[in-house]
Amino acid sequence: MPENESDVQAILARRRDNGADYWATPDGRCYVGNPFSTLACLGMLHELGVPADHEAVAGGLEIVLGACREDGRIRLAPRAPLYPCYTAEAARVMCRFGMMRHAAVQRTMAYLMGAAHDTGGWRCNFTRFGRGAETECANPGATLNVLDVVRHVPAYRRGNEVVGRAVESLLDHWESRLPAGPCHWGIGSRFLKVEYPFLRYNLFFYVYVLSFFERARGDARFGSALATLEARLDGQGRVVVERPHRDLKGLAFCARGRPSGLATRRYREIRRNLAGGRGC
Repeated sequence: MPENESDVQAILARRRDNGADYWATPDGRCYVGNPFSTLACLGMLHELGVPADHEAVAGGLEIVLGACREDGRIRLAPRAPLYPCYTAEAARVMCRFGMMRHAAVQRTMAYLMGAAHDTGGWRCNFTRFGRGAETECANPGATLNVLDVVRHVPAYRRGNEVVGRAVESLLDHWESRLPAGPCHWGIGSRFLKVEYPFLRYNLFFYVYVLSFFERARGDARFGSALATLEARLDGQGRVVVERPHRDLKGLAFCARGRPSGLATRRYREIRRNLAGGRGC
């Protein structure tokens, strides 16, 4: 059996768990059931090397495309709110499978560039934790997801004022560490535990995405975050997964407490970015 094939088969075996095919619900919801939703499973299958023309991947991407609106926003369920974080979650999956030039993704890029918050980054208008001053800031989690879309489009990675301010907002968050945005994303002990795959706002995901942006790479705050990540590598320079999603405990590629070859590949990509490599 090829390496990681058992994990691929385990994810494919869950494709009808939410009531319809391709990890979706009968009414087309592609964000429910995490980490076995359409979006999360497509992201994991990409990490595992499953190509875009695989039948299940192609079917899942069709569901995501069907959720794209003409104004660039992406509605992940029939009556779901049109938040930037949801739109970015869907767009970053499409980009991972090489759809950066698709008209729907291009519309989403235009929407995101016009939807940035005044404080830098992106903010979802949802006040779960009241209306304190911190909720008026951009949402670090949403901002990281949007930058994970932007990293696929070289034209936006350098010299774009909106993107530069978003990168700066995340670097500021490393320094302040305080809960920010309506969803109160903070930097604490859970954030600092290495998490893989990239499903939530986390140290590894944070360093990985920012490594694609020149504005971040030379900044001392990024250097501090990178050093924190590297201090958690094992003696052979491998990434040890400390905090996978609890429902992924049966998957070998992200097993808790064990070095992950695929996670280590992403770490080496960070180092290539720092050395001037193109990344992917």
